[in-house]
Amino acid sequence: MSRIGKAPIAVPAGVTISVAADNVVTVKGPKGELKQPIDRDITVQVENNEINVTRPTDQIRHRALHGLSRALLANLVKGVTEGYTRKLELVGVGFKATNTGNVLDLALGYSHNIIFEIPSELKVATLQEKGKNPEITLTGIDRQLIGAVAAKIRSLRKPEPYKGKGVRYQGEVVRKKAGKSAGK
Repeated sequence: MSRIGKAPIAVPAGVTISVAADNVVTVKGPKGELKQPIDRDITVQVENNEINVTRPTDQIRHRALHGLSRALLANLVKGVTEGYTRKLELVGVGFKATNTGNVLDLALGYSHNIIFEIPSELKVATLQEKGKNPEITLTGIDRQLIGAVAAKIRSLRKPEPYKGKGVRYQGEVVRKKAGKSAGK
């Protein structure tokens, strides 16, 4: 039995969960509403303010989907109650980030600024303090969407291994290479 899959998900007060006939789970909470389709072989039951996820057999496919489905549902419940935040920092001389609404303007050392439109489900904030690296903060209720947008922003200039310049997640450690050895 999957240790993750068999753990029940506690449903906090103020959160309602409904499972449609086509196995689409809808979670409504104080911060919003999220939907997640679950594989038709996996059974989702809502009883006594907790969600239980069960699988029909011990096939490899069912075992894999069991833990995955439970984790996705737990992310939905946490998203509609607390929400998620992801922070990125820009490391490099002259790197800047500004936003107007949900449009992000990035200066990442290229010949032109990069204009990046953030989906309307997320909120973006930028912070530039003197003596610190510029910061981009993404907040929202959908964990998958925040992760995808943060990864896309990071891919615009990944941290390089010699000086560590680029866009990185806050707290990410970049392993640096030694570089060219000087002379013989």
